[in-house]
Amino acid sequence: MDNHKSSLSRRHFLQTSAAAAVLGSASLSTVRAQSAPQAMRLGGPCGTGGSPEKWIATLRSLGYRAAYCPVGPDASDDTVNAYAAAARKADIVIAEVGAWSNPISPDDAQRNAALKKCRDHLALADRIGANCCVNIAGSRNAANWAGPHKDNLTPATFDLIVETTRSIIDAVKPTRTFFTLETMPWAYPDSADSYLALIKAIDRRQCAVHFDPVNIICSPQRYFDNAALIRDCFKKLGPLMKSCHGKDILLSEELTTHLSEVRPGLGGMDYGVFLRELSKLDNVPLMLEHLPSQEEYKLAADHVRGIAQKEGLSFG
Repeated sequence: MDNHKSSLSRRHFLQTSAAAAVLGSASLSTVRAQSAPQAMRLGGPCGTGGSPEKWIATLRSLGYRAAYCPVGPDASDDTVNAYAAAARKADIVIAEVGAWSNPISPDDAQRNAALKKCRDHLALADRIGANCCVNIAGSRNAANWAGPHKDNLTPATFDLIVETTRSIIDAVKPTRTFFTLETMPWAYPDSADSYLALIKAIDRRQCAVHFDPVNIICSPQRYFDNAALIRDCFKKLGPLMKSCHGKDILLSEELTTHLSEVRPGLGGMDYGVFLRELSKLDNVPLMLEHLPSQEEYKLAADHVRGIAQKEGLSFG
């Protein structure tokens, strides 16, 4: 890779806010142009069900119209096709295939295993027709695949993420799905602008956006002004979003700053703004995650649906 050319491109993009505003507006403006609220899709973990029919029955019993991918990359074509057909028939969107790993690890074995996992899971997402395959960009922390590191938010790591993401997409050549990078507090993409800069630099049609607002509420400033942060992300990234995560975050009074992920409804994230913005997009699911039991997921779903009702919105 020509690091000089990549660095020039990155600096030019980051310094030119107008370019960020334009990105995606030409070919994807029709997506954002939907100003009327859409019936949103809510989903959460529910396993495979043991069969496509039981999987659909479980989703319906939970009131979900979106699902995590129910099978792994080793599933046969017959199994993948059966679940995909069941989802289509029941009007269920398979939101995402997780490829959670560290493809920029400084440890060669970790990195190679992660690259294979990303390729295999992106291929699965394309086979089953999922909205996206999602992973974090990675971390230079070999001891913690998703942890902080002094080199994560540097020009060199930015370039490494670009090169790595291109290699994953180019190896698989997906046509029906997209490879996405989850927002993170201490690694790129850590803001709407850094996400736009990455997408511009990666320069692949099948690279898109996965949005998790909780992951970038990483300071008191962002915590107390998270409504503006969410609006900014949807304004700049909305046309490229394929799936969102639904969590919440709580700032404690313990010194120094402590921010904890909590169940939706127990934190300070402005779900009214989040849902109003999400409702402007078409078939971008909100996926609940990281809760310890189905009882907790029900409480989370009830809260999110209650906020939607207060806002005059709905989950179809």
